[in-house]
Amino acid sequence: MLPDNPDRLAAETLEKYGRFVNAGLQRLYRFANVSTVEWEARGAVIHDAHGKEYLDCSGGPAIFNVGHRHPKVVAAVKEQLDRMPMSVRALPRHLEAELAELLAEITPGDLQYTFFCNSGAEANEGALKLARLVTKRAEIIGTTGAFHGKTMGALSASGRDTYKTPFEPLVPGFRHVAFGNLDAMASAVSARTAAVILEPIQGEGGVVIPPDGYLPGVRRICDRHGALLIVDEVQTGLGRTGKMFACEHWGVTPDIMTMAKALGGGVVPIGAFTGRPHLWKALEQNPYLHSTTFGGNPLACAAGIATINVILEERLVERAAELGTYFLERLRPVARRHSRFVKDVRGKGLLIGMEFTDPDLVLLVTAEALTRGVIVFYSLNKPETFRIAPPLIISREQIDRAVAVLDESVAVAGALVDQVEQKAETR
Repeated sequence: MLPDNPDRLAAETLEKYGRFVNAGLQRLYRFANVSTVEWEARGAVIHDAHGKEYLDCSGGPAIFNVGHRHPKVVAAVKEQLDRMPMSVRALPRHLEAELAELLAEITPGDLQYTFFCNSGAEANEGALKLARLVTKRAEIIGTTGAFHGKTMGALSASGRDTYKTPFEPLVPGFRHVAFGNLDAMASAVSARTAAVILEPIQGEGGVVIPPDGYLPGVRRICDRHGALLIVDEVQTGLGRTGKMFACEHWGVTPDIMTMAKALGGGVVPIGAFTGRPHLWKALEQNPYLHSTTFGGNPLACAAGIATINVILEERLVERAAELGTYFLERLRPVARRHSRFVKDVRGKGLLIGMEFTDPDLVLLVTAEALTRGVIVFYSLNKPETFRIAPPLIISREQIDRAVAVLDESVAVAGALVDQVEQKAETR
């Protein structure tokens, strides 16, 4: 049921953003000509308070792998909500153990033990702490363009100064090398290195896919120096790229894997880091050396179990691989038609990036697409690129609709740019 007065609701919401949330966000929404609020969602479709339909090609980003409000995830959460939503933490938690076992089954290689938390940033913080604890070393090697979160440790591992400089000094001991460059990685890693942390495909970096030999090469470099390999699958995991985890495209098992976003089925936030058995020995003597109040809570674990079961039962990994190929094949002619403005279209599975010649073009295209009922979002670490990460349950017909809208939106944005340039020339 829609609200009685959606115009008033939207106006009041934007006004309260300016007074109580963030005036910068309020200005951003107004710049994009947003005069409504989100209201309900199901599958790959969102409706605003006015009843207008939007096709979700952003996914949160990458949160709604099983779609919005998947009935099996919602049912599992409702059942747990009626029984015991949060834990007193004085007794073992059945669902936490069940979800940890399930993750041991679906993660690659001998990854076995899991610590649960609430977000991707928190998962990366825990992974970095564990690496330092196990190796007794302090140095962490990250990559330029990386995004691991915005808490202090995760931000220190990330690779864009825009988000880092205002908070310096950050955590010491972090260095960065170019993503995809094995020579640079080999020169950086040494006997002082506790861990290398990287995304198998950089999502916020603009959907950057490394050369095929890169991840196996980093694995060998880490092994040679006794450093751990942390693979951040927060955005790429749980079927998004056409494998359950993106590192499986290159046959690599990390020492520690982090995940979040899609793990809660788009219903309850949950994060996790999973590691090899020998690493967890460092946490056995004092199991509370690293802890969190809400991590592993029954509500989130119920969502996680249901989400993984849906991904397996509905073969969403295979679906992402198939539909990702289809989406890319449909987008490439769009890029060719608008080659003056579109530099590249790339992706794996249903994680796709469309790169433009200028970040302002991305803002124009995303705003135009939004008015036409398709949601895409720019990449935080490469604003020249917007990312397409729809629910894995999206249909071919919905993909066709998205491509048509993006084609039209690029054309309109390009025409606006042409008008501005022509006016500048006549002055």
